[in-house]
Amino acid sequence: SISRAPSVTGLRMAVPPRPLNPNAPKGSSAARLRLLLDKPGILTMPCCFDALSARLIERAGFDISFMSGFSTSAAKLGLPDTGYISYGEMIDAGRDIVTAVSMPVLADGDTGYGNAMNIKRTVKGYAATGFASIMIEDQVSPKRCGHTKGKNVVSRAEAVQRVRAAVDARNEGADILILARTDARSVLGMDEALERVRLFEEAGADIVFLEAPESIEEMIMHCQAAPNTPKLANMLEGGKTPILPPAELDKMGYKIAAYPLTLLSTAVSAMNKALDDLKHGREVEGLLTFPELRDVVGFDDYYAEEERYKLK
Repeated sequence: SISRAPSVTGLRMAVPPRPLNPNAPKGSSAARLRLLLDKPGILTMPCCFDALSARLIERAGFDISFMSGFSTSAAKLGLPDTGYISYGEMIDAGRDIVTAVSMPVLADGDTGYGNAMNIKRTVKGYAATGFASIMIEDQVSPKRCGHTKGKNVVSRAEAVQRVRAAVDARNEGADILILARTDARSVLGMDEALERVRLFEEAGADIVFLEAPESIEEMIMHCQAAPNTPKLANMLEGGKTPILPPAELDKMGYKIAAYPLTLLSTAVSAMNKALDDLKHGREVEGLLTFPELRDVVGFDDYYAEEERYKLK
């Protein structure tokens, strides 16, 4: 990820917020996400890991994004998604992301970083940062990527308690949607995962997510388990879940099609190719022109704004 230069005091310099997209719906990020969820059709959601990736997603015309814990841990820390990244580091990365874009951004809240009271604090902190939704899951801490080995889940009672704590924080004033996730499929089986989805819906979750179903039949069961709540499908290339077109996911009953690692994987592949070319003295191909790159990172917007404040 891209870091900014420190100020003379050693603290990071504040970045002025970018102007909102004039075509974006009005209201808070959470309110705008609710409007999108109420509209017909599926939402395709590429996942981001820093301000630049989020900005590219918005420039490409997508309505929402999700700050991926896997990708943010990789980009910010250079470490795997195995519980290394902290609440504070996620908030720090998230602040950069939500400042850079006007679209609603959902975010990975892992296990909530502690007990029920910690979860409520986490939900309120994510809301204050400007996220539209926070994902809370039922893994044992330290958690890990849902498509990797070694994960475990808490009891059904504790899983539901986590969601209830998050919902309570929302109902007490945190302007944010609750995305409740279960990883029970790979650990305790599909029946337990489906029961947790049902209970999450009953507890008041705004969106439900059953991680890593292993067949189309299981994906359909997921949608049937929570008929009154928007559902998220995780389209992780090379993972356990079948990769299906958004239109097919829409017919199944999904509302969001998430692509958690597509941009990170694409970026790493492109950087590795460029580095190999440089190492062997070859010209690097496929680069943006310098004017294109300046536009992507905001120079054109800066110059336009600068004109407004020129002294006559």
